[in-house]
Amino acid sequence: MRVSTSLFVIVLLAGGARSHAASPAAAPTPAMASAALPSGEDGAKQRLNTSPRHGEIVTIDARGTPIRTWIVYPQRPDKAPVVVVIHEIFGLTDWIRAVADQLAADGFIAVAPDLLSGKGPGGGGTDAYASRDDVTKAVSGLAPDEVTARLDAVRAYATALPAASGKTATIGFCWGGGTSFAYAAARPDVAAAVVYYGVPPADLGTLAAPVLGLYGGDDARVTSTVEPTRTKAADLKKSYDSHVFPGAGHGFLRAQGRAANLAAAREAWPLTTAFLRAHTR
Repeated sequence: MRVSTSLFVIVLLAGGARSHAASPAAAPTPAMASAALPSGEDGAKQRLNTSPRHGEIVTIDARGTPIRTWIVYPQRPDKAPVVVVIHEIFGLTDWIRAVADQLAADGFIAVAPDLLSGKGPGGGGTDAYASRDDVTKAVSGLAPDEVTARLDAVRAYATALPAASGKTATIGFCWGGGTSFAYAAARPDVAAAVVYYGVPPADLGTLAAPVLGLYGGDDARVTSTVEPTRTKAADLKKSYDSHVFPGAGHGFLRAQGRAANLAAAREAWPLTTAFLRAHTR
């Protein structure tokens, strides 16, 4: 049996908490369905150059700092839920922008802020740094309270868009995965949070949103937190649905060149979109 089958979902019912195998979310409508995955890192630029969807960079004020944010709109006739895409420790890259494009293809308004905005050389963001190492050091040094304030500003902007339905969720990867988890715990009005290979916050007591966690089996540094988090969530009657994909490494959605990573991505993305649709209706 594959470890990636959903192990438990903890739900709060009138009679108490119950653990059970995850039931599939309602199928998406044909207009919203997409069998495609986000591109791997190598194909991100081509994906962006050939996308038929409208994407643009906007600046959003957060405590007087303009936050450079990539927004992609779905092609649909009705209002759409918003998904805030929280970047990896590598900052706002073409790959994160391509992930946002795939979320738009799947029916969501995707907003991906550069959380390094104003922090880089000359007051720039991710693109202002000389190397990826410099970016990772800068992202690692971001203050959690400031990150939360910036995400608050971005989410408020996006939910006020005329095309937005009012429902919001978060998704994050690596550093952004842990940030997605922590932000959901900090903001009870978030509808759902997706965590790709990110660590949990220390306190799950304030968590109200359901959380979907997706992890690589060969990523023990992060995946070792899954079982303790599941136990803690069960004790607190919180919804935490975790999947561990055998043989996949850290960053498997971005690094799809490795066979086990691609297999994990093919399983993880449909789980992601079904989960987001189920909780942002």
